[in-house]
Amino acid sequence: MNSFQVRNPNFDSLVRASFARQQMMKSLGAQLLRVEPGQVTIELPFDARWSQQHGFTHAGAITSVVDSACGYAALTLMPPGYDVLTIEYKVNFLNPAQGQTFVAVGQVVKSGRTVTVCQGQVYATKGDRHSDIAVMQASMIALADQPMLK
Repeated sequence: MNSFQVRNPNFDSLVRASFARQQMMKSLGAQLLRVEPGQVTIELPFDARWSQQHGFTHAGAITSVVDSACGYAALTLMPPGYDVLTIEYKVNFLNPAQGQTFVAVGQVVKSGRTVTVCQGQVYATKGDRHSDIAVMQASMIALADQPMLK
């Protein structure tokens, strides 16, 4: 893993508080598993409500979780008083999203003053088996704290 300069010593509590306010993650039943400088892991349990017509977990649910993992990974490296928003992403699906849980890992590739580039990976677990589901390339923009972001 890369070593990044942490500019906000309270990054862990900042990420956890922001995640707790995310209604989309609550609706999906996603859980924040790990917060480290430049890397965040989120777990999504399988739920038939988020399946598509073939019974696989819908790409929209998978993409939502890995986008959040990448965004929060970027947030861990922001200075105090800053937040992030996604400005672009691309996702490639490698296998159908089937499993008991889906684990999304967002990792910063380069943290810039304005734009942070991240990579995300999603894998499914079923018992002791893991299957790669998706990869994401994402860009996040740093925003000075604004009332609309609260």
